[in-house]
Amino acid sequence: MLYRSGTARSSQPRPAPAEVLAFHQSLADYAPTPLHDVPALAAELGVGRVLVKDESQRLGLPAFKALGAWWAIHRALQPDTEVLVTATDGNHGRAVARRARMLGLRSHVFIPDVVGAAAIEAIRSEGATVSVLTASYDEAVAAAADSVTAGRLLIQDSAWPGYEVIPQLIVDGYSTLFHELDMEPDLLVVPMGVGSVAQAAVTHCTSVLGVEPSSAACITSSLLAGHPVTVETSSTVMAGLNCGTPSSLAWPVLRDGLHASVTVDDAEALQAVEDLTALGISSGPSGAATLAGLRAARDSLDLSGDSTVVLISTEGR
Repeated sequence: MLYRSGTARSSQPRPAPAEVLAFHQSLADYAPTPLHDVPALAAELGVGRVLVKDESQRLGLPAFKALGAWWAIHRALQPDTEVLVTATDGNHGRAVARRARMLGLRSHVFIPDVVGAAAIEAIRSEGATVSVLTASYDEAVAAAADSVTAGRLLIQDSAWPGYEVIPQLIVDGYSTLFHELDMEPDLLVVPMGVGSVAQAAVTHCTSVLGVEPSSAACITSSLLAGHPVTVETSSTVMAGLNCGTPSSLAWPVLRDGLHASVTVDDAEALQAVEDLTALGISSGPSGAATLAGLRAARDSLDLSGDSTVVLISTEGR
């Protein structure tokens, strides 16, 4: 499934505040993540350069999610907060749980049962109380929100009407990843779950390709329909992208600013994992989806032999 925008961007989304980068730079484990130049992929895809932004090691965790979660916690934490609550497909929940432990707080993480056992145990290793639900990601989000009482703070990376302040803080937190690029490529390729990291990408780059699983294509389906839709999801190796409903904050930004979106299947994502591994880059299926998506959409994109493409690999293998 492929979507291409037929219109030019009408306006530039609101940029993140400058304090976000300063906050991240103040953290003891902060360092910009690598940007690998991969000539073999450039030759394969017929472009000038392919660069891979490698988020396999970010603030002591194997994914980029701490950038958004930790900034949101920093801004939203209240004196009476005792427990940080979230729902997750894996990496976001671990980032929330890690920060709770660092701050001497408790955490409660709701997880759909399609998430792998290793990811669940990694969250438990951070000291979190984990509730594994026989439910979809969307249902896990609803359960997390319903559990909030006095002293419990929901740190969710998906927005809906009435819950948009903290999700916007999370999107703002992701801006550090794109500031580190210190360039605007001809095409930026990002994975999409509910659309939050793509929302941040569109804020920083005028030409963005979003990639999502064919079994959880809520953004592409919404773009093709012209309005937000919820899709039924099933198991996928791209667990971090297994989301059925677009974020209410991300939707208008992606509708107006995303250049294109494409869906990929599990086999394509796993092949991309193996190919990146052979090139010395650690990437899980959700991160390697960007390579799979670029391959799938290449013939429909306006790229030349001089174009520079940046792939965001959001997690380690």
